This record gives sequence, structure tokens and C-alpha cells, in this order.
Amino acid sequence: MKKMNRRDFIRLGGGSLLLGTALATSLAGCSSGGGEKTTSQGGGSLPTIKVGYLPITDHLTIISHAQTKFQKVNLEPVKFSSWPELAEALKAGSVEAAFALTPISLTLKQKGVPIKGVLLGHRNGSVITVKVGNEINTVADLKGKTIAIPSKFSTHNILLRKALTEKGIDVNKDLKILDMAPPEMVQALSSGQINGFIVAEPFGGQAELQKVGKVLILSKDIWADHICCVLNVREDVITKNPEAVQELVDGFVATGQFIEENRQEAADLSTKYLGQKPEVINHVLTNPKDRVTFDNLLPTIDDLKATQDYMLQFKIAEKPVDLATYLDDSFARKAYKL
Repeated sequence: MKKMNRRDFIRLGGGSLLLGTALATSLAGCSSGGGEKTTSQGGGSLPTIKVGYLPITDHLTIISHAQTKFQKVNLEPVKFSSWPELAEALKAGSVEAAFALTPISLTLKQKGVPIKGVLLGHRNGSVITVKVGNEINTVADLKGKTIAIPSKFSTHNILLRKALTEKGIDVNKDLKILDMAPPEMVQALSSGQINGFIVAEPFGGQAELQKVGKVLILSKDIWADHICCVLNVREDVITKNPEAVQELVDGFVATGQFIEENRQEAADLSTKYLGQKPEVINHVLTNPKDRVTFDNLLPTIDDLKATQDYMLQFKIAEKPVDLATYLDDSFARKAYKL
């Protein structure tokens, strides 16, 4: 397993890729990428697909690297510390595939990056976490507070705005929303720098177990069965190595079912990839069991359209993407035998 370090990122020309208008300019160009070859146990040559991911529960199916015996592809996980780094690497072709937030994925596609969405990473999986105590007990109580999100181009931004708008709260006037790196959120909540946050797990679970935060509302209760992250694969890789992509998708689908049926074992396997204590991951997977789900990873136009509609409504995007040119559900449908 490879970790993308800061030096690698700088060499790619990385920076504040997903902050404000910088996204539009930094994605103006893109380069082609293709899988390297590696030698299989039988002496043959296998294509390598480097898959970018973040150490979050949303990307737990990356444990397929340890749990699946691939015959037609060499899966090389590449861990990133931030969404801008991951997006820049996918754009530059230094990884052939990556799990990315749907708004980021659609924005990359809008800017001409040659990718296809082939599978979901998960469904549900986020939570609005607020400081322990009696000050905040309902979504309406967020009025006048400071709430952190990981990025403007995040599903979490959509979820927060959806929850607030439905309670009649003016998102632009009635509270402060700020971008913050997810690993900083629990400490910021504890110190009083923020009143709450919404981000991918396991940070909400961490805050709970450290007794500095509590669940205000799970994302599944804001938007039932919502999608969040999509597995993106570069188009040239799909063209050159469709069998490798199929086996990769097959492996992730099977691992998703494995997680559903073996939560503690999945939590134990996660340590190498997510760097979290197994008890934290197990807490997220079991409290409640549908806090984050991995049993339906089939992407649909309707799923993507729902996200895109919210992106347009909340002015996260200025114009729509032709979703038919982005989605390739053929690999997922075959994996699910549909």
C-alpha cells in the first residue's frame, strides 16, 4: 500500500484545488494515465490499478486489497490525506482510479477530466455532530452557531444545507459554515472553536467515544439511502483493461457484502488502511447498523441526478454535467448479476 506524500503532491502541481474558484482553473487540463504491469504468481503480466482513497469509513471497501484474491488485476491502494490531493492525482493520472465525493467527481468531469463513475463507495455514512451538553438538541438549534464541513464540494455541505433549509434556516445569514480538515474537527469541537461539524466517519464516532461530541442527526435521517462517494476510473484504463476493471469492481462489491456480514472482522482489517482503532470503526458500523451501508453499491442516474440537483440548488455548481457521459454502471451491474 502506498501513501501519497507531500513531495509527491507538490510534484503533481497540487494546491488548493477544491477551494472556491481555484477548482475551475486547476482542472483546465488533464493528462492520460494507464496501469503499470506487474508479474502475477503464475509468471504472467497483470495490469496495476492504483486506487486513491482517504482513511475514512466511507472507503472501507479498500480492505478488498487484503481480503480478495485478484487474478486479473493488481490493486495498489494509495492513501491521501485530503480531497484536493486526491482529486489532483486523479486529474493528473498518477492514480488510475479513486474513491471521491460525488460533487468532486462531477466537478472533475465537468472540467474535462476523462473519468467514469463505475461504483459507489457506500451509502449514508455521515453525521452532524455537536458538542455534548444541552445547548444544541435539534437542527433548529444550529441557528447562530459555527459548523465545520470538509469542503464546499462535499456531500456534507449538501446534507447540512438540506437539513437547515428544511427547518427554515437561512444558511447564508443564520449561522457560520467553515471549511476544516476532518482530522482537526474533533479537537476544534472539544476546544469550542466550533459548535459542530458534519463529515465522513469515523470522526463523529471519535467525538462520541471521547465524550466531547454527540449525534445530532445521522445523514440517513436527512436524506435516506443517499450516495456520497463514487469510485472513479480513468477512461483509458477502462478501454485498455476492462477485465481488470471488472475484477476490481467485483472485488469491491464482494467486500461490501463481507463488511455487512462481518463488521468486527472488517473493523480489524481496517487498521492497516484507515489507521483508526478497530473499536472506533466497529462503533460506526454498529451504532446503528445502517449508519453506513455497503450492500447496495450500484450507481444510478437517479442517484447522481439527485446530488447534482442539490449542487445546482445550493450553488455548488453553476451548470449540470451530462450524467450519461459520466456513469458507466456496466461493471457494477455485472458484479451484481443484473
